[in-house]
Amino acid sequence: MVLARFAWLASLISIAIAATPDEWRSRSIYFMLTDRFARTDGSTTATCDTSDRKYCGGTWQGIIDKLDYIQGMGFTAIWITPVTGQLTEDTAYGYAYHGYWQQDIYALNSNYGTADDLKALATALHERDMYLMVDVVANHMGYDGAGTDVDYTKFNPFNDAKYFHPYCSIADYSNDTMVQDCWLGDDNVSLPDLDTESTEVQDIWYDWVGSLVSNYSIDGLRVDTVRHVQKDFWPGYNKAAGVYCVGEVFDGDADYTCPYQEVMDGVLNYPIYYPLLNAFQSTSGSMTDLYNMINTVKSTCKDSTLLGSFVENHDNPRFASVTDDIALAKNAVTFTIMADGIPIVYAGQEQHYNGGEDPANREAVWLSGFNTDSELYKLIATANAARNQAIAKSTNYTIYQNYPIYKDDTTIAMRKGFDGGQIITVLSNLGAGGAEYSASIPDTGFAAGEELTEVVSCASVTAGDSGEVSVAMAGGEPRILLPTSLLEGSTLCSS
Repeated sequence: MVLARFAWLASLISIAIAATPDEWRSRSIYFMLTDRFARTDGSTTATCDTSDRKYCGGTWQGIIDKLDYIQGMGFTAIWITPVTGQLTEDTAYGYAYHGYWQQDIYALNSNYGTADDLKALATALHERDMYLMVDVVANHMGYDGAGTDVDYTKFNPFNDAKYFHPYCSIADYSNDTMVQDCWLGDDNVSLPDLDTESTEVQDIWYDWVGSLVSNYSIDGLRVDTVRHVQKDFWPGYNKAAGVYCVGEVFDGDADYTCPYQEVMDGVLNYPIYYPLLNAFQSTSGSMTDLYNMINTVKSTCKDSTLLGSFVENHDNPRFASVTDDIALAKNAVTFTIMADGIPIVYAGQEQHYNGGEDPANREAVWLSGFNTDSELYKLIATANAARNQAIAKSTNYTIYQNYPIYKDDTTIAMRKGFDGGQIITVLSNLGAGGAEYSASIPDTGFAAGEELTEVVSCASVTAGDSGEVSVAMAGGEPRILLPTSLLEGSTLCSS
């Protein structure tokens, strides 16, 4: 009876300290490939040739040593790539430095450090009131060779063919049964597809994910390849994890992607990603498509405030590989921070890295020298500070769904929050060489004569008789307007 009561009490404590979806709403995430962010030795010159696809030496201790750099941009959480034991061979596609070719789910990848190092990372983050998100893979294992010739004894605990779907390749991505049952990878590196319909496989995964979260004090999970597993697997997985889970559903169709939020807390906002990229990758991008998709996602997804908002990651070419215009990059990243959902910035984005397709987009961040004077580093810090201030001063900011209030051929304006706690964000795709102009923004929710501060330029603005705001746009820079009264207690525009 005493043991039973202790177990019951322990479960309550676990639930109490777990980071809930609602708590994650207020967070902003800095995402990194562990191997490519920072080294234990602190080097900023250590070689890392992305085309080699080899381990470059990034570690969990390296991340700990650079938390000031991350927190200096206003981030309140980090997301790291998978921590599990990987295949060790030098394959036709290099090593498993990225973490998505696991072979032993009960081991840690020793290239990143020890169990104590991972625990120390969680502790260091929590001491700063920051969260730890870890990437996890339930769909597949990794094997150096063809799917027709797999030695299943390489895997722990899934060491027998009975744990896997029979081999087949995905020939038709519009066929969900094929997507879920057939294998990713190819004849060089196959990704044996686990039979997640099996109750034995489910029990192993549900037990494992709860233990992972508990053992390493993890606050949230990013879940890889969610669409490749049948939907009824995910509610049990999310529940067993006991923390916020955001899934990768690599599809830009809101009607396809949004239903996954019925089985998991959140998904990465690929429906917004594509029109966002198109709106700002050139001076002729479509603001209409972005405006419309904001509304489509709000009406189609269960809760747009729990989606992961991004414009760069390790699976897609970097924004700067499409255009090197720094003003366009500023507008795109400002959207991800100020729109609905949990902002995610990919390590190196703040340094305007320009890698294209994988593996070129997986550069070592240390080669930037962790420059805190870069234009994007400072802009991200300002945008995060504005968002964090609104969250601190408002009771509704994180649950208020982003409302696009204005658009023309080159401009889009959005409102998030209301009743004095709102932020108006005005974005342009004219680029760094764009002409100066004034954008008249209606329906802001500001009171007539209300004093505002535009925090990128630190200009003072006064709302008009109907609350409309005239915003001076110059140099293609984004604009973020807050009530001046809302800035009390912050360092925004304080000098």
